[in-house]
Amino acid sequence: MRRSLLMMMFLALCLPVATMAQSGLRTEGDVAIASGAYEAEVPVNSQADGDRNGALARALGNVLAKLSGDRSVMGRPGVAQALRGAKDYVASYDYRQDQSTSASGAPSFRTMLVARFRQDEVDGLISALGLPLWPQPRPKPVAWLAIDDGSGPRLVSVQQANAARPLLNRAVERGYKLGLPTGSAAEQALVGAIWRQDTAAVARASSRYAPPMQLVGKLYRANGGWVADWVFVDGGKELNKWTTKDSDARRAMAGGADGAADALVRRYAKAGAATGAAGTYTIAVTGLDSAEDYMRLAAGLRESPVVRNITPLRASGNRLELALEMTTGLAGLNRMLGDSGVIVPLAPLPVPDDGDPSTTAPRPASNEYRLR
Repeated sequence: MRRSLLMMMFLALCLPVATMAQSGLRTEGDVAIASGAYEAEVPVNSQADGDRNGALARALGNVLAKLSGDRSVMGRPGVAQALRGAKDYVASYDYRQDQSTSASGAPSFRTMLVARFRQDEVDGLISALGLPLWPQPRPKPVAWLAIDDGSGPRLVSVQQANAARPLLNRAVERGYKLGLPTGSAAEQALVGAIWRQDTAAVARASSRYAPPMQLVGKLYRANGGWVADWVFVDGGKELNKWTTKDSDARRAMAGGADGAADALVRRYAKAGAATGAAGTYTIAVTGLDSAEDYMRLAAGLRESPVVRNITPLRASGNRLELALEMTTGLAGLNRMLGDSGVIVPLAPLPVPDDGDPSTTAPRPASNEYRLR
C-alpha cells in the first residue's frame, strides 16, 4: 500500500505545473501599454510560444528590477532560475505593433509584448528571493538639464520634453518618474548655475516643486561624442555625482536616470532578508495518513513559485522524504509558505540577516515539516 501511495505521489508531482494566462479581450482602437509597477513591455520576434516565453522572462526581470531598484538584479542568486517560470506569474499579456521610419525613409515594424503580472505572487517571489524592495509611492525629482549642442547651453523645460525623452523614459524603466521645470524666465536664467553645478542655487529655484530633490545635469559635445555631468541632490544633500559618456547623446542622457535611481535605492530601499542559495534540498514531511494527504501535499508544493521540481525519495509510515529543486533556500521556502502553506516547519524560522556584521549568523532552517 505504501509503495502504491509513493507511486501516486510521483505521478501527481510530475503533472504540468501551470497553464499560460491568456490575454484579455481588447476593443478596437485600444493600444496595449505597460503602465504599472507590475507591468513591462519587451520586443519579441514573433507570437510563437517559444518567443513569448522568453519575452515573459525578460519582462518579469524588468519588473523585479523596477520593484527592487536594482539594475543588476539578474545577477542575484536564484533570480535567473525563477525567471524560467515567468509564465506562472502572468495575469495577462498582449501584443503591440510599433512602426517607425529608418534613416532611409523606409518604414520598419517591431512587435512588443506587454505583460501584466500578479502582484501578490510577485511580491512573494521578491520576499522569497531576499531581494530589496523600493517602496511605493516613489518620489518624482525635478531634472534640471542644460544641453549645449554647439550653440550655447539651454535649459530643457516642459515645453522641450521630447528633447529629454531618453532621460524621462529611462527613469520610468527604473521604476520612477522625473519632472521638468516649467521654463519661466527666472528658470531659464539658471542655466549658468546648472553649468557650474551650483546645486544650492538650483535647490533655491526648485523650492516651488515637491519633493525637494533635484537631478542637475549638463550635456555637451566632447571628443567626437557626448558627455553628461550629473549631480543628484535630496533635501540639500548631495547623494551622487557621476559622468556618462557615449557617442550617442540619447544614451549619455539616459545615464542620468540610472545614477539618480541608484542614489534613491541606496537611501530608501529596504534590504531583503537572507533566504539561502538556490539549489536542491531534501525535506521530510510527516502527517501523511491517506492518499488524499499525498495529493494535497503535491498540489500545495506545486503552487509555490520558488519550487521548480519535486522528486519523491522514500516513504516510511506517515513520513515522506522529498528532494525540492528551488530558486531559494529553505528559509525562502518557509517565507513563501507563510501562515497558510500546505506544510508547516517544525522549527522556527531563522533570524533574518539585518545587514549588521556584528549580528550572529542565522541558524539554518530546519528541513523537518508536517502536513497542515
